[in-house]
Amino acid sequence: NLEKYDKQWIHFGFLLGYNTTDFRITKADDFYRSDSVLTLEADGKAGFNLGIIANLHLTNNLDLRFVPDLAFSQRDLIYKMTTKIGATDVVIKKVESTFLEFPLELKFKSNRVNNYRFYVTGGFKYMIDLVSQAKVENQEELVKLDDRDFGYIIGVGMDLYLPLFKFAPEIKMFQGIPNVLATDPAVYTTSISALRSRIFTFSLTFE
Repeated sequence: NLEKYDKQWIHFGFLLGYNTTDFRITKADDFYRSDSVLTLEADGKAGFNLGIIANLHLTNNLDLRFVPDLAFSQRDLIYKMTTKIGATDVVIKKVESTFLEFPLELKFKSNRVNNYRFYVTGGFKYMIDLVSQAKVENQEELVKLDDRDFGYIIGVGMDLYLPLFKFAPEIKMFQGIPNVLATDPAVYTTSISALRSRIFTFSLTFE
């Protein structure tokens, strides 16, 4: 409950997070003329984050934050396809990722009222997929993604000043900018023009 806690020029903490990772799909130009892939959808799955927080005090209502974390996630691509005998079949391709994330954010805070305050965040995040299979050869059954991604993040949260630490529930959205689909001749890839990451994260931070 220290009134001057936020006036420290730098302080540290950690976060625990729950994420849902998804794709924004841009289908290939000839997708609807294809006689093999009928429909394609993305299904986001749950994952979790572990990270540390470095917070730099700029003004009473503005902080600069560096929040590197490790994120475990999965996204499914669901294909409805025709078989050789003319029937239809559903094929699910699991795309698993372990991201090393490097977000740099500005935190805009309201004035503190008693032991709480609201805030919004915005910034940029660069990610490395530690288990990317983009360079794996002779695996036509895989949907391969590049091992690097980046994009913008926005979020909202509330700081709660407790007797022993500052606690904050926080919701963020990440939108990837580049196409992360790796070039591959497999039918599961040629039906897609671009895949862009979209991640929603609910975090609990402790500082």
